[in-house]
Amino acid sequence: MTDVLLAVGTRKGLFLARRRRGEWDVQGPHFAAQAVYSLGIDTRGPRPRLLAGADSAHWGPSVFHSDDLGETWQEPSRPAVKYPRYTGTSLERVWQLHPAGPAAPDVVYAGTEPGGLFRSEDRGETFELVRPLWEHPSREKWVPGGGGLAVHTVITDPRDADAVTVAVSTAGVFRTLDGGASWTPSNHGVKAVFLPDQHPEFGQCVHKIAQDPVDRDRLYLQNHWGVYRSVDAGATWTDIGDGLPSDFGFAVAAHPRRGDTAYFFPITADIDRVPADHRCRVFRTTDAGGSWEALSRGLPEEDHYGTVLRDALTVDDADPAGVYFGNRNGELYASADDGDSWRQLASHLPDVLCVRAAAVG
Repeated sequence: MTDVLLAVGTRKGLFLARRRRGEWDVQGPHFAAQAVYSLGIDTRGPRPRLLAGADSAHWGPSVFHSDDLGETWQEPSRPAVKYPRYTGTSLERVWQLHPAGPAAPDVVYAGTEPGGLFRSEDRGETFELVRPLWEHPSREKWVPGGGGLAVHTVITDPRDADAVTVAVSTAGVFRTLDGGASWTPSNHGVKAVFLPDQHPEFGQCVHKIAQDPVDRDRLYLQNHWGVYRSVDAGATWTDIGDGLPSDFGFAVAAHPRRGDTAYFFPITADIDRVPADHRCRVFRTTDAGGSWEALSRGLPEEDHYGTVLRDALTVDDADPAGVYFGNRNGELYASADDGDSWRQLASHLPDVLCVRAAAVG
């Protein structure tokens, strides 16, 4: 069985789990007492690089990196992510750390609050603000959601390094096809149920997006009410929520190799943020949202109240694929067979904010 590294960001530090010869070992915390809101595992170089966006109550947010699977960590002498003086703002949080892919081998994106996108060309050691998104004409009308105003999702197209899709809470989806020089709202078909005009050009509260591994133009989107699919790289969206116990939720992940396969974790409602029907279940589609299957073998059978946040559901790149999620109860679950069965790796952790996994040597 493939060795896997699982990184778990919590409200009180980072935990690292290693699977060797089929057995798991969970250690931590790193960055004790710091909230870890974002993680990245960059496997493009000769050795994996771990990236962590940690938030010290005293020193503020920072981006750390490790080139030895978390044994040691480095922090730049000057802030890696910093808003230029002309913006009149400062960094509140790093919500996303995204290695761009093989087409741009040293590029890492950081999505931040307040609603900014930063780009690194040295694998995450220094970042520059992507000004055209920050200066987009619609920005003055962006309104923070319940979790703030943040770029929380970044998707890069492995076929084209200049094609980048971001999701902003609560401004919606924006795309660039020219490396960030210009950005277009891409929310056609996605509802904003909380607005008088439920189909605005922008202003949707998108919670997460995932990209299909085979058809890169196919995207899956979990909205603040609504589960959607796009077949044209986000230009238009179609509702695929029929068959789910609720179409409210935060998390979505796509299988790393199998096309048309994605995972969601439905939540009862925006005013009742617990698992749908009080059941701990991941829902999987294998036909791009045409039908849904509840995956619960090995998960708790009793009433359950652990909410899974937008970055707390992920997959690795092993074969068969591992699927992982953590919740706000501090429980961590893993599947080694594409989600067919599950085991609990940890309990009583701090509030789980994000998880990332990758096969490692």
